[in-house]
Amino acid sequence: MTGLPLEGITVVSIEQAVAAPFATRQLADLGARVIKIEREAGDFARAYDTTVGGEASYFVWLNRGKESVVMDLKSERDQSLLRSLLAHADVFVENLAPGAVERLGFTPEVLEQINPRLISVSVSGFGSGGPHERKKAYDLIIQCEAGMLSVTGGPEAPAKVGVSIADISAGMYAYSGVLAALIQRGRTGTGSRIEVSMLEALGEWMQQTYLYAEYSGAAPKRSGASHASIAPYGPFRASDGVVFLGLQNEREWAQFCDRVLEQPELTEHPDYASNSLRVANGAALSQLIEHRLGERTVAEVQWLLDNVGIANAQMRTMAEFSAHPQLAARDRWRTIKTPSGEARVALPPVTFGDEPPMGDVPALGEHTERIFAEFGS
Repeated sequence: MTGLPLEGITVVSIEQAVAAPFATRQLADLGARVIKIEREAGDFARAYDTTVGGEASYFVWLNRGKESVVMDLKSERDQSLLRSLLAHADVFVENLAPGAVERLGFTPEVLEQINPRLISVSVSGFGSGGPHERKKAYDLIIQCEAGMLSVTGGPEAPAKVGVSIADISAGMYAYSGVLAALIQRGRTGTGSRIEVSMLEALGEWMQQTYLYAEYSGAAPKRSGASHASIAPYGPFRASDGVVFLGLQNEREWAQFCDRVLEQPELTEHPDYASNSLRVANGAALSQLIEHRLGERTVAEVQWLLDNVGIANAQMRTMAEFSAHPQLAARDRWRTIKTPSGEARVALPPVTFGDEPPMGDVPALGEHTERIFAEFGS
């Protein structure tokens, strides 16, 4: 065992909601010490719901393994403590309102004076500068601004993605940016400043859709669980339910026609001879496929698809995901403590030799006295 990659790294984060907490929780999963600074009222994600034995599902997800410190950053005493923390830290993360940290006196120049090796990360909705700099940005707002709602949902109406995808994308780029900056600091000895915009993070994830629309002259249509530019790809009815399947290339299409549909001649059909033609004739193709699959049960169809090597699934509920046989077989669930009891959570997807600490979810201000004793003057 070699230990976790970020053991010995200290992260100080003035964070709330989802984006920054998601980034710092992943740093904690890699062994970093994460000191979370909260207002007296706490991170407002603590009050999103009370579903996990009295705790908010968002907060339990995003904040295990952190130390919670309550501070009033407008007070001289607490500003002094923050300076001391930053002087000893490796990484500083914040996702307050644009300009809020600077108004408190912690400008990039001041941060560099406090600690030249400090990696500072600012996560915001739209980035610094530009007409939207101070516009409020929540997940739905960014999904709208990045065009995601225009291509998500069904033909009748758009739909928001069911998870906080704009926050998650920004958190992922903040997380990977910190890892890259730590490598760079190892070469140069100096810190760096990282800026992550939720709009630009989700915009990166929208690039294929943008390229398709920009160069085809037509935006992809909202296609529900189907794919706007690949066919067949999506849900298809069998005799007793729905199978979701996806084909990626002509070899798979030939196998599908021959061994699943038992109509090998379809590979040469003028309406289906390429992916673009299959997309253009998607309605007729879906009807043809469902006519054949309707003669078999879901289990029979999945058995055929698995044997041919074609990706497929049934839509699972959250309860069925919780009981997923693959996750059970790989022992991917752990129990952590929260201020109100215990919660069962998944191990992080990046697996090293040592298992991550999977620390407790902190109560508001649980570590305030200890941090003041350790870092206070």
